[in-house]
Amino acid sequence: MAISLKDKVVLITGASSGFGADAAHLFAKEGASVVLAARRIDRLQELAIKIQEEGGEAMAIPVDVSERIEIEEMVQTIFEIYGHVDILFNNAGFGRLDYLENLHSGRDIETQLNVNLLGTILMTRVVLPYMIERKQGHIINMSSVSGYFAAPTYSIYAATKFGMRGFTEAVRREVAPFGIKVSGIYPGPAQTEFGLHTRTGEGKKGFPLPGWATMSSEFVANKVVQVAKNPRRSLVLPWWFNVPLWANDRLPGLVDWIILNAFTRKNHQEPVPPGRPASDEAPTLPPDAVV
Repeated sequence: MAISLKDKVVLITGASSGFGADAAHLFAKEGASVVLAARRIDRLQELAIKIQEEGGEAMAIPVDVSERIEIEEMVQTIFEIYGHVDILFNNAGFGRLDYLENLHSGRDIETQLNVNLLGTILMTRVVLPYMIERKQGHIINMSSVSGYFAAPTYSIYAATKFGMRGFTEAVRREVAPFGIKVSGIYPGPAQTEFGLHTRTGEGKKGFPLPGWATMSSEFVANKVVQVAKNPRRSLVLPWWFNVPLWANDRLPGLVDWIILNAFTRKNHQEPVPPGRPASDEAPTLPPDAVV
């Protein structure tokens, strides 16, 4: 029997656009109280107003998930207002796709690791004790098929998603005795704002896929809500992506050959030798990053 989401408190990170924003609407329609968390407070407030106008309950709180103190303060605020969190949807993330030697060590590598992986870990760590105390709760981590399948130019993004998959699996087994569910969602290409901010240079492209293989953001968000109502360990989207994932696991040589023939470096420029000014800069979140 599906779990009712009425009166559940749902904390959504990366709620300012894409999967997070669409899921917020759907959770609110199910009767849940949604807490919208992201950096862009203006977008969060607009989203909260729309949800409230539709008859739902929503609250916007700005947070940078790469900052531990901000996470702790936000969660404390939520518990002072609601007293608990029933569902944590770790959705914040962004991507920078390029050849590894061209990625900036701070804004492209360290920050991507901090937001996509460390942010999920820290957010979960802060919320989890409250769930353990109540012996109930559900953590849903938005990963990617890149957590199973790593294509050229996805080196750091895939590393964060592989890491999230391992984190999700370990925590799921840790908290199962307390009645807490942990789910991992692994979507393929989708039509979101996220895709507009993944390129770091002219001519740098992600792995090529036909248009029909791209899902809508609403489709993925609907699947997130379905997982909340019917918890499961993992969900790959779309379903047929399990075929290339199976091939990557069982026939890696064939997959390598296909990728090497489908993905060329003809637009690749010779990398500039690493130097102190670029590599020593502190990691900062790119202003266009969708988190």
